[in-house]
Parts: sequence; structure tokens; C-alpha cells
Amino acid sequence: MFTHVACFRWVEGTDPADVDAITAALRRLPGVIPEIREYRCGPDAGLAEGNFEYSVVATFDGRDDYSVYASHPVHRQVISDLIRPRLAARVAVQFES
Repeated sequence: MFTHVACFRWVEGTDPADVDAITAALRRLPGVIPEIREYRCGPDAGLAEGNFEYSVVATFDGRDDYSVYASHPVHRQVISDLIRPRLAARVAVQFES
């Protein structure tokens, strides 16, 4: 298994409706990209100060499947159209799981 984790901070003034649209678009990806084994995403629960505001956790059978996801045109469009315009900061990690 191979896991990808990405965390986002939004620009000041990002509307909750925009975050809802991002969540809806991301949650459609497993139906479009069959290489995704498991996919979770959502806003931070707000339990600890300093956390990033949003996270995506995706698992794949291996690195090659992650690469398909990372470069898939629908995923890239979600990033360019919905995430990047609202993105203040991003951190990510991928690891064998």
C-alpha cells in the first residue's frame, strides 16, 4: 500500500461554500480514478491551534497508482480550478504503508 497525505491552509476570507465545493469535487475522484483504493478528505475539526485547515488522505496499491492519480486530468482540474485559487499553504507527504 502507498499513502498520500496533503494538508491545506486557505487564503483569508475563503467562503465555507467554496470549501464545500472542493470537498464535493474531491469526493468524486474515486469514481473517476479507479487506482484510488481509499479516499478521505475534509476540514480540520478545530481541536488544536495551528493545524492546517483541510486534509486529504488517499491510499493506493502502489506508487504507480499514486502517479496515475497525481497526474490524472480530473484531479489536476480540481486543483487548478478549485484548490489553487484559495490556497495559502500546502504540505504533503507520501509513504509506503
